[in-house]
Amino acid sequence: MRKLIFGRVLSSFFSLIALIVMVFFLSRLTGDPAALFLPREATQEMLDNFRRLHGLNDPLIVQFGRYLSDLAHLDFGESLRQARPAIDVVLEGFVWTFQLAVITISLVAFAAIVIGSIAAFRPGGVFDRFTSVVSLIGASAPDFWVAIVAIVVFAVNLAWLPTSGTGTVWHWVLPVAVLFIRPFGLILQVVRGSMIQSFGSLYVKTARAKGVGNLSIIFVHTLRNAMLPVITVIGDQAAAMLNGAVVIETIFGFPGVGKLMIDSILQRDFNVVLAAIMVTALAIFIMNILIDLAYAILDPRVRT
Repeated sequence: MRKLIFGRVLSSFFSLIALIVMVFFLSRLTGDPAALFLPREATQEMLDNFRRLHGLNDPLIVQFGRYLSDLAHLDFGESLRQARPAIDVVLEGFVWTFQLAVITISLVAFAAIVIGSIAAFRPGGVFDRFTSVVSLIGASAPDFWVAIVAIVVFAVNLAWLPTSGTGTVWHWVLPVAVLFIRPFGLILQVVRGSMIQSFGSLYVKTARAKGVGNLSIIFVHTLRNAMLPVITVIGDQAAAMLNGAVVIETIFGFPGVGKLMIDSILQRDFNVVLAAIMVTALAIFIMNILIDLAYAILDPRVRT
């Protein structure tokens, strides 16, 4: 188990270094922050002073070395737009994204596992066909289209729910519901397929021959052995949400890290972009390690 964890941590560390190098140099290709932050009538002297103040006149390799040195001291720099530590700006947005992701993926995982398991118990039945159609529609529906339709129907026409913000529980209903649909369809299909395969195993036939109840067969004998591919898909979807549900956060005005990254790229706020990518990358690496640990718990063969 320790060897498994050490290997994953080491590979994640090198991946993080590669990500830092790539994002640092690519972000510098988006343009000059001085031209964006200062007014059009700014003189060349004002532009030079701005670049010198923020170290933008130095060669890229010098800027990169300085950034790595600051990063070694856990200094992510200062936001050009907000004039405060970039990590503080990012963590504020990440807290909202983390809450949205945890709530949504918890509901998705529970609903998909329960419904998919029941549907797989009688493949080809009415419930199985109905859930298959629903899951395929959900997996195929574009997030932006569903979000716009939901706003028009429930916020504009019916006036049941607010269109944006995070002030009350009702502000969370539309973002969570829209973000729920696509991963629910994908995970439900995986659960159904994996459970159908497991139902054909000898241990399930033996349990049925012994008179074990249907619920015990589904949720005790079969589900654990069918969970490995399901955990993979759940982990992928959770990682995607932690990376920032950019479309959903933008449409609903949700103050998450995905919207923050888009705004920071457009504003050329390099330190915030790098800090946001660092935080989300670390969260995704931790998520992957947890998935590997779940594999090892469910399947002892993984430990070796």
